[in-house]
Amino acid sequence: MTLLDHKDFPAEAPPAPTPPTGVAAWLRDLGLGIRFAAGGGREGWVRTALTAVGVGLGVALLLTAASAPHLLHERSQRSQARAESVAPGGPDAHARKSDTSVLRINAESEFRGRTVEGWLMRADGTRPVVPPGVARFPGADEMVVSPALKELLDSSEGSLLRERLPYRITGTIADSGLVSPGDLVYYAGSDTLTPASGGHRIAGYGDPGEGEEMPPVLIVLIIMICVVLLVPVAIFIVTAVRFGGDRRDRRLAALRLIGTDVRTTRRIASGEAVFGAFLGLLTGVVLFLVGRRFVGHIEMWGVSVFPSDLVPDLRLTALVVVAVPLTAMLVTLAALRSVVIEPLGVVRGGRNRRRRFWWRLLMPVAGLAVLGLTGKVDEFAPVNPYPIAGGAVLVLVGLALLLPWLVEACVNRLHGGPVPWQLATRRLQLSSSAASRAVSGITVAVAGAVALQMLFAAVGDEFNRMTGQDPSRAQFYTFSQKVTSEAAARTIEEFKATKGVEAVIGKVEVYVTRPGTYTDDEIQPTTSLIVGDCGTLRELARIDSCKDGDTFVVHPRNDKELSDWVDQTARKGKEVAISDAPGGKSMRWTLPADSPTVVARHDPLGEDSWGIMATTGAIDPSTLPGATTQSQIRVDESVEDVAEYVRNTAARLDPAMRVLSLKSVARDEKYASVQRGLQVGATATLLLIAAAMLVAQLEQLRERKRLLSVLVAFGTRRSTLAWSVLWQTAVPVLIGLTVAVAGGLGLGATLITMLDKEVTDWWLFLPMTGAGAALILLVTLVSLPPLWRMMRPDGLRTE
Repeated sequence: MTLLDHKDFPAEAPPAPTPPTGVAAWLRDLGLGIRFAAGGGREGWVRTALTAVGVGLGVALLLTAASAPHLLHERSQRSQARAESVAPGGPDAHARKSDTSVLRINAESEFRGRTVEGWLMRADGTRPVVPPGVARFPGADEMVVSPALKELLDSSEGSLLRERLPYRITGTIADSGLVSPGDLVYYAGSDTLTPASGGHRIAGYGDPGEGEEMPPVLIVLIIMICVVLLVPVAIFIVTAVRFGGDRRDRRLAALRLIGTDVRTTRRIASGEAVFGAFLGLLTGVVLFLVGRRFVGHIEMWGVSVFPSDLVPDLRLTALVVVAVPLTAMLVTLAALRSVVIEPLGVVRGGRNRRRRFWWRLLMPVAGLAVLGLTGKVDEFAPVNPYPIAGGAVLVLVGLALLLPWLVEACVNRLHGGPVPWQLATRRLQLSSSAASRAVSGITVAVAGAVALQMLFAAVGDEFNRMTGQDPSRAQFYTFSQKVTSEAAARTIEEFKATKGVEAVIGKVEVYVTRPGTYTDDEIQPTTSLIVGDCGTLRELARIDSCKDGDTFVVHPRNDKELSDWVDQTARKGKEVAISDAPGGKSMRWTLPADSPTVVARHDPLGEDSWGIMATTGAIDPSTLPGATTQSQIRVDESVEDVAEYVRNTAARLDPAMRVLSLKSVARDEKYASVQRGLQVGATATLLLIAAAMLVAQLEQLRERKRLLSVLVAFGTRRSTLAWSVLWQTAVPVLIGLTVAVAGGLGLGATLITMLDKEVTDWWLFLPMTGAGAALILLVTLVSLPPLWRMMRPDGLRTE
């Protein structure tokens, strides 16, 4: 071969394709991470399933919270739809009689602590209006009932209530006529109801009026409730996306070994987290949809909802759908910033790299500063929710960020002790992050609960007023809008004969006037005439001696002008006129000349009565025209269902007779409803946290399966390992509860200062810390069976 000979050279290799950059590189690496998570085998799917369950629990609760606006709107609409429509002329005006008008009277009652709403109705014509959810107007002695009331009446538990409602059930009320599925409601027909017996006429249903504005203090409470209930959920979701850290580290090291750079490796890891979060979203949606089907059968703290009311707001749902995967990606990237991923392994920030303290403390301090700079909440100015919610979120999230530093700082100073204690503390010293994340949710929940309890205690006096009633002298008060004179007298005897009743302060009362002729400019002297036995009169006035047939003139306390007015009518030895209405039936009665003058005293209801008081031997109460009756009843509270016997007697005497429980403190209904909402939400959040901690505990045990098997193979007792797991959980919890108490007290005191109130109790944290500790013990006990299974020697097997 010469230099001139032709020689074939190999073709030049084509240039390598340019790797994608920017958004394309992100999408490629995220997609690769998703493929690794989906095709990671049994171990990969277990890790992904744990993440999906953890995130799914949080998403289900977030979707429930996102349904709150629709739920409240629907409940309000149904409540307004069944309210009486206001007649022209104002709320006190009465509708005119027509072919569609209805006479009705409120016959509300109570049964074993639950309100039973009811109305007696009588049609004026042939086409009476019917309440929402009622198909046919009930006839005389018939009633339509809610499904919950029908179920109660048909059960053995409702036998006493059945005596009180002796009407024939002809139908049930549809959902459109109920506020919640657990409502106890009935509409009963009557053929004896008249305006004279207390009935009022309505022309229709549906009150379009808006409700009263919420007081600023309650607005602050509602804002705090939302923050306290939702922040732990968000923190748990952040924790759940970091499950399976150790096994993921080995996989990332393998990726570095085949040539991926650090940024690519981190993006692949975030892709795996996004896949778990996406499955968690789907799991949460499934849990929400399945749970919604059964929510109508669940009643919590007296509150129940229709499944159709749980419809998440579209904007809030979109926010959850976007925020959960995005949070998973950002949390993973942030967590890997402190991790050195090399081909031979992964090195996390070790003992030489201390956690920085100042920036963790800065967030809760900034939150308290935001709340402090917001200023006082003005009673007459609208409340700006953003600084209040923002400041509270900063404080609670700051506590969660402060917890890992405190756990690390504390466990590094723990040395010596029994073998279980040493195993637990050494594990925490090597890696305290997982334990800190597991208890961060309960730390935030307890801190928020402490702050809320302080708020409720500080503002409670504003919504709880002293009634002046004395439940030690009588427990029930009954009154009837209109009864006959004979019934007024019989009422007292019927109550005295009721099972469990010890005493009845029963009075029959009419108004009496001074006889004579008066001009239009003159006011006819008037006072009351009260008839009762000696026991009753002694409860109403300061009477030393009393026997049947006595009469008394009773003056009000410390009011000479009003006493003189009583004396103008109650002239001893003179007549008084008793009349039920102008031009109606009337009678004359002479007040005995020897009637002593005494002074009124507070009755158990906290009220004073004055005028003329007479025993039944002095005047027959059944002969008094236009008499009304009131009874204050003392019962033997050791008798089971004594309250129901009293209410049954009242219903037998007059179905519309009201029976009220005497209480020394009356609570505002709006305040009570907010408190019930807190109880329901707190219960749901605690259940979520318990489930979350159990999932986190199982994930940690799974990561340590081989280590536990090695220890057992070397002769370590199982009880030793069980105690080490308990201590490993208890130490971070103790530190977390300490942080929660300090943060909760600071947050609560700051909010109370905003409301211009004073802290009434600094020890409200004790029940909450006890509940948190009990929750940890429960989770540890539930995790023991999986722990026994993981300590088998066959856990050393590998493939």
